[in-house]
Amino acid sequence: MNIAISQSALTNQKADIVISFSFEDDSLLKATKKRLVELYPTASAVVNSNDFKGTLRSTMVIYTGAKGASKVIVAGLGKKDSCTAETLRRASSAAAKRAAAYGVQSIAIEAVLGNGLTPEESCLSLLEGAVLSNYKFDKYITSAKGKKKINSITLFSDSKQLVAAGKSVSAMAKSIYDGVTLARDLAQAPNNEIYPETLAKAAVNAAKGTGIKVTILDKKKIQALKMGGLLAVNQGSVRPPVFIVMEYKGGKATDKPFVFVGKGITFDTGGISIKPAAGMSDMKGDMHGAATVIGGIIAIAKAKLPVNVVALVPSTENMPSGTALVPGDIVTFMNGKTAEIDNTDAEGRLVLADALHYASRYKPKAVIDFATLTGACVVALGTVTSGLMGTDSHLIDQIKKASTRTNEYVCELPLHEEYEDLIKSDFADVKNSGGRWAGAITAGLFLKHFIGDYPWAHMDIAGTGMAPSDRDYWPKGGTGIGVRMLVDLVKNWKA
Repeated sequence: MNIAISQSALTNQKADIVISFSFEDDSLLKATKKRLVELYPTASAVVNSNDFKGTLRSTMVIYTGAKGASKVIVAGLGKKDSCTAETLRRASSAAAKRAAAYGVQSIAIEAVLGNGLTPEESCLSLLEGAVLSNYKFDKYITSAKGKKKINSITLFSDSKQLVAAGKSVSAMAKSIYDGVTLARDLAQAPNNEIYPETLAKAAVNAAKGTGIKVTILDKKKIQALKMGGLLAVNQGSVRPPVFIVMEYKGGKATDKPFVFVGKGITFDTGGISIKPAAGMSDMKGDMHGAATVIGGIIAIAKAKLPVNVVALVPSTENMPSGTALVPGDIVTFMNGKTAEIDNTDAEGRLVLADALHYASRYKPKAVIDFATLTGACVVALGTVTSGLMGTDSHLIDQIKKASTRTNEYVCELPLHEEYEDLIKSDFADVKNSGGRWAGAITAGLFLKHFIGDYPWAHMDIAGTGMAPSDRDYWPKGGTGIGVRMLVDLVKNWKA
């Protein structure tokens, strides 16, 4: 995606389609329509009709009859006093999607200020909405029809202030686009494309030229580290596990790193506790936690943020076979603790347990894990909000603020000790499943047994990782959830 910034007028754009915006307020809507008629007299009948009222997500197409762009799409912003960063993203997304439907490859977007937003916040929001809405996982569709995408976006204004702001955030917008697109591609890819070894290769390839050091631990090294959880889940698969370590050092050598941990189950059948056939194809996305942290560290590195970050990905398939883990087995983890296996479909927490213990060696500033972990979280919060749990109030607060700024919703769930009774085992230190009640919470409490002496937060993205339908700048399928939040979190971290 090429992103350019231009100080120029609406009528001077060379893009295939130009996008402008209008507020819903009567006086502002009238002023917008008056301006458009003055610029494009032949479009007066369309502009002066009452079909377009400036409501959020609404669009109007003007055929200019002029040189340059033949069409102008005007997108509604709603009321000016309620125009937030998310409003700008959604309006920009609606307009970009309308433009993409014409099969064009370049668009120009006129910058506009949101209510109470800085020029930089406004410009970044407009760019995010446009670039993130322009996504399709279509690499396996052989027909050329519908595969043409927008590949060039120009943000323009005649305001020097907005142009300067646009230039200051264009690299960030491109970094976010790259990170989110990578995460979406990984999550959408079928299991015959992305499995542990190829996920590792994808991480290596993505890191080229970013300054990120990538280390891949193979099965022998995993065995030497005694990562019993990762090895236990891998027992049923003919494909070996990998443990991916990505290190970005953008801060001072003495700065403690943020550590991101992502569940990398590249396909989850449920193992011996096998899932129903209906919907099992979606389990290619059970590695969205891995996709999130890989996309996150790539975006942070490309944006050259002055922080140190480590991404850890324990990856395997969860398959049923004669060698697979079975209910009743007892697993010993890297930190020496043991767990009784109650349900082999509660496998994500087993691989995360070893990774969370491994994270201690970095003496981290904070550790955040992302996982499509529990159906219980989907029942509780649906596909709109991610579950958030953790041990450190400051970290939780910082994540909530990043969530608000990026509109990647989170809801904190409690980790009260009373819930521990549900995962008590008669034969081991802990049981890997607590049954039906409070399933998202007991999964978080299981992970808590394996964290080190560091601030920790757990993000259950089972509902938000794979969207059932398109929504604004979110595609159906793998959403890339968490990438923008991680970038915002480390960028705006308050000690």
